[in-house]
Formats: sequence, structure tokens, C-alpha cells
Amino acid sequence: MQKIPVIAIFDVGKTNKKLFLFDEHYRIVYERTAKFTETVDEDGDPCENLESLRLSVFDSLRAVFKRPEFEIKAINFSTYGASFVYVDEDGKPLTPLYNYLKPYPEELQKQFYATYGGEENFSKETASPVLGSLNSGMQLYRIKQEQPVVFQQMKYALHLPQYLSSLISGEFYSDITSIGCHTNLWDFTKGDYHAWVDQEGIREKLAPLKGADEVLSACFPGNTYKVGIGLHDSSAALIPYLVNFQEPFALISTGTWCITLNPFNTAPLTAEELKQDCLSYLQYKGKPVKASRFFGGYEHEQEVKRIAIHFDMSTALFKTLEYHPEIIQKLQRNQRTPEVNQEKGNALPTSGFAERDLAAFSNGVEAYHQFMLDLVAQQVASSQLVLQDTGVKRIFVDGGFGKNAIYMNLLAGHFPEKEVYAASLAQATAIGTALAIHPQWNTKPFPNDLIELKYYAVTHQEA
Repeated sequence: MQKIPVIAIFDVGKTNKKLFLFDEHYRIVYERTAKFTETVDEDGDPCENLESLRLSVFDSLRAVFKRPEFEIKAINFSTYGASFVYVDEDGKPLTPLYNYLKPYPEELQKQFYATYGGEENFSKETASPVLGSLNSGMQLYRIKQEQPVVFQQMKYALHLPQYLSSLISGEFYSDITSIGCHTNLWDFTKGDYHAWVDQEGIREKLAPLKGADEVLSACFPGNTYKVGIGLHDSSAALIPYLVNFQEPFALISTGTWCITLNPFNTAPLTAEELKQDCLSYLQYKGKPVKASRFFGGYEHEQEVKRIAIHFDMSTALFKTLEYHPEIIQKLQRNQRTPEVNQEKGNALPTSGFAERDLAAFSNGVEAYHQFMLDLVAQQVASSQLVLQDTGVKRIFVDGGFGKNAIYMNLLAGHFPEKEVYAASLAQATAIGTALAIHPQWNTKPFPNDLIELKYYAVTHQEA
């Protein structure tokens, strides 16, 4: 029996830990999911069970290596970001895997920014809004201040994907997609670590940088498969689009957050953009990607419940609701769009629909169309922060709102000069992680049919 050449990808989210095997056509030929009960750190704060995760990697690989139909050519990892594993000389963890939502000591944060030029200036240099523990470099600063013995014993601080990679390769590296995403570590104005990293003796605790498209050898004798150094999941999900499309595009990734990613905007962040929740990060080839976001998916969840309760409807109805241009035109004629969204470039956390009186609408369908008008106006304000003056011709929308006909039609109406597509790609993060090292394991050319696109023509000009 001829074996199928495959790549094994560990896709580690906060809730689900998945292992996929992809064949050379990027079809999933095997899938395994694990969930672990969280544990707590020394302060009683919830955190990932690192030992369970470590053992799961070995158990999962043992299971697939036993399968005679597959030939493992490579292994790679993507995980959530802003999470460090502090390892000693032998690669053993010295602390729990602290949660990036762990509260950050206020006084320590004030001390840091006061020492290094103030919040506004520092945030501009590092393209990192002030986010406490979500700025993973701040976790390192905290370890040095609060746990000097651990800091002294620490050989390296590895972001989670690189820690998992080290379990298989036995080597320690840092990856630019993890270092370059709101960590406070990277100075985007000079393309190197920020000065504070040297002043605090942090640089020597960061493993050497290696390209996300490079591979290592496995540390187990007799094995020939290659090991990737791992990627930050947000960067990995962008890779299929970067591989498939050369013309300037933006990707609106929709989930709890609606994040607009523009890989063709390399302009430094302004103080104003930072205040409006923009940030920059580095994609797998080391180039900056400017991103803006607002809490669109979360707001949608809340407002759909409110509409459903008020009009005694099922929330399930809104998942398949058709686009009614006549309702939109009627609502636009009445001009009841909140003033708050009319200022150019004013991207607020929410659309303002929560302040509307639902009694003003004749039924739930009309109310939902008004909500989508408000939400898409907010989406456009958020997206424009990173789209303007960049020559972007196409906008791709993936995630939940890509399946929402009202959202997609309204978005196309707001961008008549651009092509707007709903993009569908199952397991984009895992596929991107495999594509990052494609030439190292796959004998076939880069695939050009991974992403399913649905074009939305402009049906009417937005008011």
C-alpha cells in the first residue's frame, strides 16, 4: 500500500486543541480534538494546563505515527498568542503558563511606561495599544520584577507555538509573527527589538529569531520529517490569502471581534489610530500588517437577543434572513442612522444600535435591517482606518458575517469602487500553518483553489 504524504498541524486554541493531517492537496485526511480542564497559577488565576498540553502533543503524534496509511513529512504548530513558556537550560517550564487575561499590577504598569517614554509614544513605536498582560513583553518585565530567581534560572522565554515546536525539534527559536503582535517587544520604527529589551536584559532571554518558513530536524533519531518553528494563529490565518492573491487586498475576519487586516498598509501607526484600537503586527515574511477592530460579533449576539425578545421571535431566524433592499431604502429615507457614526473615520467600540427604541420598528425583520445598517456603518468606519490611501481593490470577508447576506450587500454598497467577496476557507489557521513551510514538505505547486469566493455586486448606492 502506497503511503499518503501528509503534514501534521497542531492548532491550539483556548478551548479546543486540534491535530490535523493534510495531504498534498490540503485536504483533511485525519482530525483529532482534545479539551483540557484549566488549572490555576500560584495566585489562583485560571491558566492552561501546560503538562496536559505537552503530553497531548506526544500522544497525538504517537497515534498518527502508528497509522500505516500516512507518511508524516512535516509537523508545524499554531497557537493563540500573548503566552510565554519560561524554560530552563533543559527546556523544562519554570512557571505555569500564565493567562494573558491575568490582571496586570497597576503600579508596575505605570512604572514601566514612565521609564520608557510614556504610553502614547511607546505605543506608537511598538504598534501596541496598552493591553496589560496581553502585551506579552509586559509579562516578562513582571517576571523580572516579581520573580528574580525565576528570571535568573530562565534560559529562554518562548511563545507557546515555539515551545511546542521545541518539544519535537529540541531547539529553541523565536518567531517574528509572535514577537511582532502587540507584545511591546518590537520597535516598528526601526525593525528591531525595542531599546527597553536590551536595557532590562530581556534580549538574552529571547531565543534567536528564525523565519516562519524555515524548518528544523526532529530530535528523535531515525526520523526524517521536518519541524516548523510555529506561528501565531492570527498571522497563520492570513497566509492562504497572501499565497493566493498578489493584488492589494484587505481581509475582514469576523467573529467576536471584527478585525480588518491590511497587509498592504505599512504606514506607521498614529496616536489617533492607536486610540481607535488599531495595531500593527508582522506577517510570516516579516512585513507589517495594519489592523483595526471593533466588537461587532459580540454586539450582534446581544442585539439579536434583544430584538428576538421584543418581537417574540426565535434568534435562529436571523441566521438565514434574506436581504430586503426595499426595507433598507425605507429606513434610509427616514434617515434614522445615529449621528455618532457619521463622522469620517470615527470608529467606536459599538454601532450605537443599543440606544435605539425597538418600538419604532414595525417588526423584527425591519429592526434587524436597521441594526445591520448601523453595524455595517461601524464596520466601514473601522475598516477605513486601515484601508485609506493604500490601493486596496478587493475586500474579503471570512467568518460569521461572510454568511450574512444583509451585511455583505450593505458592505458592497459602501465600497462601490472595490470588489467585495465572502470568502470561505475551512480551517484557515491550520492550512496557513502548513502553507508557511509548503516547499519543505510538499512536492506539488502552491494550491490556487483553496479559498471559495462569492462576489457581492453593488445593488444600490449607500446613502
